[in-house]
Amino acid sequence: MPIPLQISFRNMDPSPAVEERIRQKAAKLERFNDRIMGCTVVVEAPHHHHHKGKLYNVRIEISVPGKDIVVDHAKPIDHAHEDVYVAIRDAFDAATRRLEDQARKMRGSVKSHTTPPHGKIASLFGDYGFIATADGDEVYFNRNSVVGANFDALEVGNEVSLVVAEDEGVEGLQASTVKPVGKHHIVE
Repeated sequence: MPIPLQISFRNMDPSPAVEERIRQKAAKLERFNDRIMGCTVVVEAPHHHHHKGKLYNVRIEISVPGKDIVVDHAKPIDHAHEDVYVAIRDAFDAATRRLEDQARKMRGSVKSHTTPPHGKIASLFGDYGFIATADGDEVYFNRNSVVGANFDALEVGNEVSLVVAEDEGVEGLQASTVKPVGKHHIVE
């Protein structure tokens, strides 16, 4: 189904050739999101600058479920935008990238940065100790688990990141790797 498209021109006469190029570009947007409800394109030729020539501005508003996508290069600085077709191409390329980004977010395939497991050293005994995690678990670790620091330098209350072994130890959760966080604390 064709996208409802509205095209307008500011500070310039309408051009059937420019309109046709916009229609071609808008039709390709459906490949990236088949739920586009409307598209408004404004082509503007700012008043003539004495030093720079006319730099065209193309504003695109795409109505989609959720959050509308707006591409607006209010102050084009690229001299290639003296050509209206280049300005249209660049604006639609930006709109395509935004549609792709939104589609990835909707699918849930955007990388999320999760906080690595961490906690504070709750107790230390000879060659082993326990870490209290934010979940309320106590995780066993030993001297060989500590990386990036000396086991003997650890103190109760130190914040650490940890990797919990997949197989629980005989007494419960066990850390395969424990690394002091240092002055850059992990915040949830």
